Amino acid sequence: MYQSLNPSNGELIAEYPQQTDEQMYDTITKADRQWHQWKLTSFEHRRALLLRLGQLFVDQADSLAKLITLEMGKVHKEAVAEVKKCGVICEYYATHGEAMLEDEVVEAGFSKSYATYQPMGVLLAVMPWNFPFWQAIRFVAPNLMGGNGCLLKHAPNVLGCALAITELIKEAGFPDHLFDCLLIEPNQVALALEDPRIKGVTLTGSERAGMAVASKAGSELKKAVMELGGSDPFIVLEDADLERCCQTSVVSRCANAGQVCISAKRMIVVEAVYEQFLQKHKEIMESLVVGDPFDAATNMGPMARADLRDELDRQVQRSIADGARLVTGGTPLDGPGNFYTPTLLADVTPEMTCFKEELFGPVSSLIKAKDAAHAIKLANMSPYGLGGSIWSQDIDKAEKLASQLETGLVFINSMTTSHPALPFGGVKRSGFGRECSHHGIREFQWIKAVVVG
Repeated sequence: MYQSLNPSNGELIAEYPQQTDEQMYDTITKADRQWHQWKLTSFEHRRALLLRLGQLFVDQADSLAKLITLEMGKVHKEAVAEVKKCGVICEYYATHGEAMLEDEVVEAGFSKSYATYQPMGVLLAVMPWNFPFWQAIRFVAPNLMGGNGCLLKHAPNVLGCALAITELIKEAGFPDHLFDCLLIEPNQVALALEDPRIKGVTLTGSERAGMAVASKAGSELKKAVMELGGSDPFIVLEDADLERCCQTSVVSRCANAGQVCISAKRMIVVEAVYEQFLQKHKEIMESLVVGDPFDAATNMGPMARADLRDELDRQVQRSIADGARLVTGGTPLDGPGNFYTPTLLADVTPEMTCFKEELFGPVSSLIKAKDAAHAIKLANMSPYGLGGSIWSQDIDKAEKLASQLETGLVFINSMTTSHPALPFGGVKRSGFGRECSHHGIREFQWIKAVVVG
């Protein structure tokens, strides 16, 4: 039995029974049967349904956001923004999806030759709890528009959100079982991937989960997209606008209680402005209001689960033992709920826990760099390579440095984020494959060459 617990007070919200293997296979059967009809539908038909789904997200943003806040503790205004963003990506793929999948003429010396995109079939998504609607919909929107079927294995603590997505998709008019939820365990994910009717898998989550699912997909010769951990560098050069820079660094680190894969985690600051950045970052961090995520005055709510908060605290204490200097925070808050104080660790070096590992919570690790070249070297020392940002008023210099960063995304003078039109994904141990943009809709399409001699 899965339990949904309110992270603000630990109270039980709901319980959900785990599906048996037989129930899982029955869901796959229904999805596969429906997909064989769906792949024959026109783009015009898919577009109309996807636009309707997007409008439902906008119309029901407040009530859906309340469900997010109850289940995983996101501050309500952030949850509203998440739901509305789901409407944006539905509209994006409804508008542009057909053009992204048009046949591509290839000049190869034949009378006619072209490459065509064709939907793979039923896909499995293994999704995390930190953006319970957005993570799922950025998988669903391109793949329903692209003619695939979608099954969602969501995180056990946000199953209310998962089932709400199911109801929204039905309300929008999509056929029953073209999208469905699987309430299953990791060992059942492996069984699902062995089923020949599942044609591919996408996972957003931890490095460990990614290795397990990618290994299984590889053994079954199935397409996989992995969006895994990150330890994003936030590089501050001497000519950065420190006021704007520090405001952004704190927001990036503490939004969603720091539980964001592409949030700034390692603040790499050149020594000329190191102390100024430290003091400003500390001042803003200490001004944050931590508490009830439904309160409009709150800046940061609880972490999603008690075990996650406790593991974060262990990482912080190990980092301090490694030699990091605790500037502010560094403790769980007393009382009910999974609250952790916004934390700043300074004088961090590459051998410390907070440099080597991903800290998935409101903890900033401040690292001193000699100059821009040293900052890039420190940034690339991480095993991860998801996102990063560079702060400098010399845009030409910043763009040259961006080309040297070993990451999937680089933002200059702004906070790293995901956007429907931009390819999203990492390198190194942050995974492979891309979501969003035309790259995202093509990930799970067969590419077929057609030649007329």
